[in-house]
Amino acid sequence: MTADRTGPVVRTPHGAVQGRYEQGIAVFRGIPYGAPPFGPRRFRPPEPPEPWDGVRDTRAFGPTAPKPPYSEAFAQYLSDPVIPGDDCLNLNVWTPHPGPGARLPVLVWLHGGALTRGSSAVPVYDGRTFARDGVVCVSVNYRLGAEGYGLFPDAPPNPGLRDQLAALRWVHETIGAFGGDPDRITLCGQSAGAISAGVLLAAPQTRGMIRRAILQSGAPEVSDRDKVRRMVRRMAARLKIPATAEAFATVDRELLLRTQVEVGRLSSPVLGGPAFGIVVDGDLVPRDPLKALIDGDGGRGVDLLMGWTRDEYRLWLVPGGLVERVDRLGPVALAGAMARCHCGHEVIRGYRTLHPDAGTAETVGQLVTDHLLRVPLHRLADTRLGSRHLYEFAWPSLLPGLGACHALELGFVFDSGDVPESKKLAGEGAPQELGDAMHGAWVRFVTTGDPGWQAWDASHPVRIFGDGMPYTDYGPRDAEVALWSTAPATPEPPSSAQIRAPGAELAAAVRRLRRSVAARRH
Repeated sequence: MTADRTGPVVRTPHGAVQGRYEQGIAVFRGIPYGAPPFGPRRFRPPEPPEPWDGVRDTRAFGPTAPKPPYSEAFAQYLSDPVIPGDDCLNLNVWTPHPGPGARLPVLVWLHGGALTRGSSAVPVYDGRTFARDGVVCVSVNYRLGAEGYGLFPDAPPNPGLRDQLAALRWVHETIGAFGGDPDRITLCGQSAGAISAGVLLAAPQTRGMIRRAILQSGAPEVSDRDKVRRMVRRMAARLKIPATAEAFATVDRELLLRTQVEVGRLSSPVLGGPAFGIVVDGDLVPRDPLKALIDGDGGRGVDLLMGWTRDEYRLWLVPGGLVERVDRLGPVALAGAMARCHCGHEVIRGYRTLHPDAGTAETVGQLVTDHLLRVPLHRLADTRLGSRHLYEFAWPSLLPGLGACHALELGFVFDSGDVPESKKLAGEGAPQELGDAMHGAWVRFVTTGDPGWQAWDASHPVRIFGDGMPYTDYGPRDAEVALWSTAPATPEPPSSAQIRAPGAELAAAVRRLRRSVAARRH
């Protein structure tokens, strides 16, 4: 617990912490913002950490939340270090001025990973570059999977989301001691982290804590409670225990993770299936967060930067050759995507007209991407008051088949393209100029609310980060998004003639496709 007094020391509400200087930046890792969420605290809302005496050594990353490893197919592209230990409710701070008075803008980072994987220790998320450019960067660990998002009759929902709220409160109350300005906090996340950031932005408990928000490849959403319950019940059936928090708390963590992986094999972003997710709970999430932001008081006055990658779906399908498999399934895959996206044949026909050369996998992938990301982000941009900026990341990976896939932009946002973990997804030789442009835009937004291009208005400006210099396009996805506005609210299910397969055969084929996806998914 006692540090060696050679690095910067900052006092927090629970005790003093010592970090170290790295290339002129003060770095504090593994600072507890909550007590270990195990034993009697398992599946419960987070509690404050126990105060400590002396100076706590925070020079190394703290424990990561329990999580399963990526499958072999995804591990070749994505890194996810595991650090054992119970004290997994921790965060990291990078600051150029570790002391009160500097009042620098603050970026709070929520990692992605489908709410089942990921951590703040991924090297791509090194906050040093933001601190180098005058921003205090904070990255957060939170509970995952069944531990963080299981839905039980005897425990409050969304403990993982409540962890994030506890971390945000810690930042708001404490970051001034690390040189940050609590009135200039930007909440930023990617994928599941962006979904979480959007939900928190709409939460009544965060009013006054968030000045700006960045949503990368994730829109505010909640999961159907029955879908999450099915995940818990199937795990309980395999474990031969009641589907209660009390019973789950008796299960060994590793066994719980293995069971979670087995039950979650039928889950995928493309075709759905049982999965963990944030649910409406009447408290932290009183209603659908997207609706709360669009027509309620949620997030009023908060600047927004939002966007997606051009080929999000390729990270979901390329590992294991699933693009070819989906192409071979043809109309069966299209029917599954229609069911996943709750859309009818007129939307499919529209996509075919707009992209006549696209194969089935590309059509399915873009359909799901629009359903999950582009359409809700367009809706949010169109109806929000105040500053909104949109972007599209379009630079294709140098690795075969990935294109501008999900998560590829992260090495450019953090200007960490030189670390091996970024090269696993981008390949060797990614352009530093693109990292300079994208990271610089994020720094400007966190600092001023203006990333450097035209704010959203009736002309629908979108900044394109691709090959060459970034440029602004106007309405580049309007045609696809417009298809959804004309679709019926409750589309008719696909007929046998239209999908060329009777209902039972379709259901079996969709199940086979889900299993094929799940066998290779992360």
